[in-house]
Amino acid sequence: MKRLVQVYRSPRKAEMYLYVDKKRALEDVPESLLATFGEPQPVLSMLLEPGRKLARADAAQVLAQIGEQGFYLQMPPSVADVVAGKGDR
Repeated sequence: MKRLVQVYRSPRKAEMYLYVDKKRALEDVPESLLATFGEPQPVLSMLLEPGRKLARADAAQVLAQIGEQGFYLQMPPSVADVVAGKGDR
């Protein structure tokens, strides 16, 4: 399943990103999440399909979460992941 997604970056937390269906934009994102995330800053739009390589997320998982809850929140890597070399996929 392919989906056109919009990716937003958080102005409050480095390396935190929000993926949403481009057509629905931020409609499905809870207000409480947006309050914590800050004013979403658009980064890019892309056609996402399972198997596409993403830096820190699995495309199939991103698509599944967008389909189920309307968004996917990518958190910054933990210090332990960075030290272990897992900060980038």
